[in-house]
Amino acid sequence: MAATNSVVSAIRVLEAVGERQPIGLSELARAVGLPKSTVQRTLLTLAEVGWCRVDEVSRWRLTYRAFAVGNQARDAGELRGRALPVLHELQLATGETIHLAAPDGRELVLIERLDTAHSLRAFLPLGHRIPLNASATGQAYLAACPAPVVDAYLAGGSLEERTRWTVTDPDALRARLAEVRARGWSVNPEGLSDGIAAVGAAILGADARPVGALSVSGPTVRMTEAVFDDHGRAAADAARRISRELGAPV
Repeated sequence: MAATNSVVSAIRVLEAVGERQPIGLSELARAVGLPKSTVQRTLLTLAEVGWCRVDEVSRWRLTYRAFAVGNQARDAGELRGRALPVLHELQLATGETIHLAAPDGRELVLIERLDTAHSLRAFLPLGHRIPLNASATGQAYLAACPAPVVDAYLAGGSLEERTRWTVTDPDALRARLAEVRARGWSVNPEGLSDGIAAVGAAILGADARPVGALSVSGPTVRMTEAVFDDHGRAAADAARRISRELGAPV
């Protein structure tokens, strides 16, 4: 049991470093809810095996070993590899930033980003965790899920608020998901980040269940209501093409 607890603690510390890096020992101990002595031993072990490093002011970061393993994991299900050619076409057609995300619990994880040439752009780092209720990708993903999955998500805890426009009321989110299903794509003005709007569409796997979602994102000065329909149709078409590549009956 002690060995199991040590592994669990190490994973918690590793994830917390990745989410908050660079981070000091005291802040990290508070974040994971463990004694400083335990966290310090864990960090020294992670450093010994090459997963973490400490800088000159005693702040901890992940190493490129963590990046290399994570990079292998992000296409374990072939989603990224099958999607990339279509995502490049979508980026050229819309001129905005394209995000590809895959599910992990109550969130999506960003596994690919194609940047716009505009200096003013939407930006999320690879590996960023995205709340389902707050994002265009998340709402598109949820809208494609069976009703019991949506019910379980809404019963699983409060909905995270990222901006004053984030949908945090369960009934309002259900209504938003109904709109997504009727329309064929999601529209999320400033729900995830202030000043950024996005449209999104779910990607289905061979069993017709969602395996991820994509979005077209940009600043609200360009991503206005006038382009939502055009970019939304483009996103939905791209998602259908990727879904077919994955064997979905669409």
